[in-house]
Amino acid sequence: MCRLNAAAVHDLTDEIPREVRIAVAAGSTSPWIDYPPVQVFRLKPATFELGLTEFEAAPGESVRIYDEARTVVDLIRLRHRFGEPVAYTVLNRYLKSPMSQRRKLLTYASQLGAERTVRAALDVIVSW
Repeated sequence: MCRLNAAAVHDLTDEIPREVRIAVAAGSTSPWIDYPPVQVFRLKPATFELGLTEFEAAPGESVRIYDEARTVVDLIRLRHRFGEPVAYTVLNRYLKSPMSQRRKLLTYASQLGAERTVRAALDVIVSW
């Protein structure tokens, strides 16, 4: 799971995703899922594993999901698709969490080519 779905799982947003968003490495085959509605994002193989972790969705059933920091960076860098209010809310909630790690955010942002964008978003949130 990625993006808005991951933000919902990590309790970084109150938005209810209309579809399940999943990521696959570019060049790989997309899974065929009849229900629920699914949106597939193709990520560069070099950054596909960045921040990828697992959580237990049901007893004995784990789901791969991007961690909080990767989710924040993705939503900030793709704020034109998901909306600036959503992106800034996710960032704000992340920063208020005792588990937040600004260095990790900036490391991911650098690896994803979004360091300037994430730094600017951090400046906005900190100035509130």
